[in-house]
Amino acid sequence: MINQLKKLGPGLLFAGAAIGVSHLVQSTRAGADFGFGLIWALLLVNLFKYPFFQFGPRYAMATGESLLDGYKKLGRPTLIAYALLTLGTMFTIQTAVTIVTAGIAVNLFGFGNPVLWSVIITCICMAILLIGKYKLLDSAIKVIIITLTISTIIAVAAALIKNDSPISVTQIFPAEEAGIIFLIAFMGWMPAPLDISIWHSLWAVEKKKDQSDFSPKNALFDFNLGYIATVILGIGFVSLGALVMYGSGETFSDKGGVFAGQLINLYTENLGSGLYIVIAIAAFTTMFSTTLTTLDASPRAMNKAISLLSNKSFKKGYLFWIVVLAGGTSVILSLFLSDLLVLVKIATVLSFITAPFYAIVNFILISGKHTPKEWRPSLLIKVLSYSGIAFLIGFSIWYTTTI
Repeated sequence: MINQLKKLGPGLLFAGAAIGVSHLVQSTRAGADFGFGLIWALLLVNLFKYPFFQFGPRYAMATGESLLDGYKKLGRPTLIAYALLTLGTMFTIQTAVTIVTAGIAVNLFGFGNPVLWSVIITCICMAILLIGKYKLLDSAIKVIIITLTISTIIAVAAALIKNDSPISVTQIFPAEEAGIIFLIAFMGWMPAPLDISIWHSLWAVEKKKDQSDFSPKNALFDFNLGYIATVILGIGFVSLGALVMYGSGETFSDKGGVFAGQLINLYTENLGSGLYIVIAIAAFTTMFSTTLTTLDASPRAMNKAISLLSNKSFKKGYLFWIVVLAGGTSVILSLFLSDLLVLVKIATVLSFITAPFYAIVNFILISGKHTPKEWRPSLLIKVLSYSGIAFLIGFSIWYTTTI
């Protein structure tokens, strides 16, 4: 069992990055506002995004390189486009996940404010990444994901036991503008933004350096395990929202600390105060894992992209980008502290609109001459990829032309 855990890594880091705002905030709100009516959207977007996420570890193990190396082979404009998109979204994403984590920490530990906890959490994450580097990140995420899974399963089981109302699984499509905007935001980060495929490829390369027997078979099993976990926990958080909050009339605050308090208190009021610590730990580990992995991944990706564009290796590049990201997050935090849900909406919608770019580029790269033939996608995955690209482009065009 221990040896099997050692062979896991990038897939769990993917899960740690994915299971955050998309699950705790968006999935819970989907359940609270629509009951089980948006399960179709959760399953559909996970299905259509699957191949593009899988191409990350697939390309890394096939070539020994990250997707960013492949982007450069497709032409400098592709890599430049990635760098600009990342630069334009990474601060908003980091701020969104940090402020939600901080709000939960205030309620869990009972002191301080979201600004103080944002600083504390960022410093802890930076210490883990700069002192322990990838190896400590790899070890820490396994504990976090196991804790998150157990606590979430307990919470869902308790909600089912306490529920005495009929459960409707009728699927719906929002008719009003606010519901459509939420649907797009919900799918934007479900299970995660598509640029995490690039992070995954970088983590896979690091894992191979750290563990020489990390084989292609291990890499794909690791990815599939992490992906399935994100889908199951996504359904779990929708279920919690539907069973505990649907029809309660609760209106969520846009303020980070207040929102987190409402979320945890509403769960415990309905499930019993005895489960407070379980709910709080589930919520905190959900968001801490995302804050930690995104603080590692964006700087790692930007450092790699700039190195490839300049044909130079920057020894302190990773440190530089972590400091830049932490500083930029602090600035945005001061501007959006009172508008948590607005910030989350901006970040998630941006992720959905940029998803077609990553889907198309990843598919071109994995299907072309830069990937060995035996690693190119099967006919089934190609059909799913074409369907996924059409789905992502269609929804993006529909959203931008109608909202």
